[in-house]
Amino acid sequence: MRMYHCLPLVIWTCMLHTVDNSPLQAKDNSHLLKTIVNLTKDDGKMLHRTKRGWMWNQFFLLEEYTGTDTQYVGKLHTDQDKGDGNLKYILTGDGAGNLFVIDENTGDIHAAKKLDREEKSLYILRAKAIDRKTGRQVEPESEFIIKIHDINDNEPKFTKDLYTASVPEMSGVGTSVIQVTATDADDANYGNSAKVVYSILQGQPYFSVDPESGIIKTALPDMSRENREQYQVVIQAKDMGGQMGGLSGTTTVNITLTDVNNNPPRFPQSTYQFNSLESAPLGTHLGRIKANDPDTGENAELEYSISEGEGSDMFEVITDKDTQEGIITVKQNLDFEKKMLYTLRVDASNTHPDPRFLHLGPFKDTAMVKISVEDVDEPPVFSKRSYLMEVDEDVKEGSIIGQVTAYDPDVMNNIIKYSVDRHTDMDRVFSIHSENGSIFTLKPLDRESSPWHNITITATEIIFVSDNPKQSSQIPVFIRILDINDHAPEFAMYYETFVCENAKSGQLIQTISVMDKDDPPRGHKFFFEPVPEFPLNPNFTIVDNKDNTAGIITRKDGYSRTKMNTYLLPVLIFDNDYPIQSSTGTLTIRVCACDNQGNMQSCNAEALMLAAGLSTGALIAILLCVIILLSKLCISQSSPPEGLLHCQALSLIMLFAALKRQRKKEPLIISKDDVRDNIVTYNDEGGGEEDTQAFDIGTLRNPEAREDSKLRRDVMPDTIFQIRRTVPLWENIDVQDFIHRRLKENDSDPSAPPYDSLATYAYEGNDSVANSLSSLESLTADCNQDYDYLSDWGPRFKKLADMYGGDDSDRE
Repeated sequence: MRMYHCLPLVIWTCMLHTVDNSPLQAKDNSHLLKTIVNLTKDDGKMLHRTKRGWMWNQFFLLEEYTGTDTQYVGKLHTDQDKGDGNLKYILTGDGAGNLFVIDENTGDIHAAKKLDREEKSLYILRAKAIDRKTGRQVEPESEFIIKIHDINDNEPKFTKDLYTASVPEMSGVGTSVIQVTATDADDANYGNSAKVVYSILQGQPYFSVDPESGIIKTALPDMSRENREQYQVVIQAKDMGGQMGGLSGTTTVNITLTDVNNNPPRFPQSTYQFNSLESAPLGTHLGRIKANDPDTGENAELEYSISEGEGSDMFEVITDKDTQEGIITVKQNLDFEKKMLYTLRVDASNTHPDPRFLHLGPFKDTAMVKISVEDVDEPPVFSKRSYLMEVDEDVKEGSIIGQVTAYDPDVMNNIIKYSVDRHTDMDRVFSIHSENGSIFTLKPLDRESSPWHNITITATEIIFVSDNPKQSSQIPVFIRILDINDHAPEFAMYYETFVCENAKSGQLIQTISVMDKDDPPRGHKFFFEPVPEFPLNPNFTIVDNKDNTAGIITRKDGYSRTKMNTYLLPVLIFDNDYPIQSSTGTLTIRVCACDNQGNMQSCNAEALMLAAGLSTGALIAILLCVIILLSKLCISQSSPPEGLLHCQALSLIMLFAALKRQRKKEPLIISKDDVRDNIVTYNDEGGGEEDTQAFDIGTLRNPEAREDSKLRRDVMPDTIFQIRRTVPLWENIDVQDFIHRRLKENDSDPSAPPYDSLATYAYEGNDSVANSLSSLESLTADCNQDYDYLSDWGPRFKKLADMYGGDDSDRE
């Protein structure tokens, strides 16, 4: 209680010190501690100083308050408060209003809720006093801190609920294993609430723990993994320095003893017995032996060897790394007549001995292995375990490609007969000489279809007088077909090449690569050249990139679809192998319309021709050719002269229809007297079913889409005016600005008529090749032609009669 009585004075003094030294409050010190000087020139009285300031009594609270009433924090008071209720206290800052409430009349502050220091340890608030009548602030706003005192309400918690650690077996006492850590959320600077002490609850006497650091150490010497490998240790962390009443937490640590090489290998028996046929092939496995090692991993890895002495040159032992066994194999050919029994000394030793444990003895063991050789009638033995033969693919039929040899290991030394196992050579590509084992070809070879042939050769004893059955053996023969340069290189793919109409000279329009079915040992090397018949192409150049590719380069500026829409460029390709193979590939290059970035837009030359229009002379020439072709076709399919007459009539109808389409249109303005209000035909149509951009505003925006050189369509000029080039428009120009510019161009056009008229903007959608369907313009067409005679020409012209010989109402 005495401490709490002294606490307000200490806090009040500290807060005054804080205010005086705070940079934020320095400029307000004249308001916080204000000196009022009452001095007149006449009276000469003594100076009077009035000290005004805040007063408060308490700034600390205990967390987790469980009382029924609100917890009292402190009292705000100013010497301007006379107790008459004219002042009003206001509190702002952290938690003001919900956590901390103030009595605006008395200045008493209370905590409205239970506080938790672990959530927030201090609160910064500001207070001010206001005159209720004038609303004037009688004291400068002041800042103070409410600090929450900690209580021991949090137990220590480990960073992990389960730890896993390991330590080598045979470690000395005090070897560090792992460090565990527990944290306490309480205030470490206030009392012992956060002071943690570690102790071991389970795992003694094998392990111990440092009470301050939490480091777990070994407590017994020479712990053996072979005796016990796993240990479970429980560690407790207790706060309050481990005193009574402290809170605690536990964790579990699983500790594994890791292996060290402290055990030598040992054979379970001293002698092993194996048998072997005298005809056993080289490398035959006769048996397995194994020495036991209680260690694990690389500490248990063994290596077997045969000691120098009897049989060391006839047999060998191989170590199986997976099973750690020693495999006894035949090293040289055995002969029952020469030696029937061999005795071997086989050693097993660790491959990774540990020098710390060499004092326990040598880390190896020795066993005796006895091998008995048995006499049997052996089959023929080949000189090799397998054969690999190589032959060129262009070898002639009947050529010898190799030879296999076998012999009879028995004393009788019977004759050997060779044959090909036809199950491995179903196509009968190879055969073998039955006496000498020479293999030769029966059919031509092709590496590209079959680069390898794997056949089996059988060797059989020929026994003249014997009770034993015929003995035979087989051997695999791998025949590799060597490549001969017998294929010419060709294009690697079909290339769809195009060149822009606005292309410049020297532009790369295509990069070509080739493929070759051959497989030369030094790799492919291809060369590209023009064909000798056309060494110099005026349109394109072939450039060899020296990396098995070539580039197609333009040789002139600009290409026209109307003149030629497709170019054929032959390319000569040859390799560098012997004999040199070559081929000619032809590129089809189409001329296309492109945008400014070189992106293809259209390659349809027919649409371009129809849009631009053909002259009457050109159209007549084309139709004459068509008439001749149709006449020949009709004569070949019909009986003359009726067939010829029908075809000629059909050709004349097509010529007449085409010429009718070329009829010149009459001027839009008929009367010369009418110079003001005129009717103008609008013959601009959409693009039909295929036109998805007929009303795309981008068409108006595109300056390249309009025909600047087109003459005025509302007059019939007597002379051809010079083509006027308009100012180019940008792609993103506003439509309204575009219309204004076009109006300005027409107003300044010297060929414009001296009267008001409407200029047509002939923009239409893409892909439309039809002429105008204007009902006004159709008045100038010749619609009075009679096509009824088509019905008299027979069934061959029924379709034309239906199209042109209908009623007048249909035509209208």
